[in-house]
Amino acid sequence: MDIDRWLADYKKAWEDRDADAAAALFSEDALYRENPYEEPFRGRQGVHDYWTRVTATQSDVDVRYGTVIANTDRAAVEWWVTLKNDGADVTLAGEFYLLFDSAGLVRDLREYWHFGAGAIEPAPGWGE
Repeated sequence: MDIDRWLADYKKAWEDRDADAAAALFSEDALYRENPYEEPFRGRQGVHDYWTRVTATQSDVDVRYGTVIANTDRAAVEWWVTLKNDGADVTLAGEFYLLFDSAGLVRDLREYWHFGAGAIEPAPGWGE
């Protein structure tokens, strides 16, 4: 598993709003858990459909990551994103918990995030 490569590719997909590139980072049977209280998006097509919808109103996306914590098949990482949503500045701060398959694709993504109005910079020490 090359977590740094996966995260770089995910960052590029989000910043480019490229649903095809995002979906390619997941296994065919992946679960994408954007909300712990709702059903996950299932498989590459589910990831693609989710990404197409959620990024449609986004622009000027800037993704940052904190220090990755990883072992052989799983990783956790904080992320910080500023973007425009329908022209309004917003900030998303969150964390990924990722489970990888033997091919280095994510088979289970669990994310937890918070929304803030405006372009907000991380607090000192964030991501360490």
